[in-house]
Amino acid sequence: MKKILFFYQESCPFCIRARQHLRDLQHEHPEYQQLDIEFIDENLEAERAATYDYYFVPTLYVDGVKVHEGVLRRVKLEEILANAVQEQAQ
Repeated sequence: MKKILFFYQESCPFCIRARQHLRDLQHEHPEYQQLDIEFIDENLEAERAATYDYYFVPTLYVDGVKVHEGVLRRVKLEEILANAVQEQAQ
């Protein structure tokens, strides 16, 4: 199963919106609920976050590969999730 790491900051408005997009998409597409998504608050897990190569949040990695960094639009998030589901099915 593809592992998705979702780096965020609790107070980041772009992260809050991205997480809402994720909840909405999971509600609309139940198959997205099956994805293994780990949320990492970079303020609470600063040492772990420092081991990844990114500067802006939200940032998403799929199986160790950075697939997005910065403002995350709903359409881009849906593309990432759909690809992860498709790759998982193969």
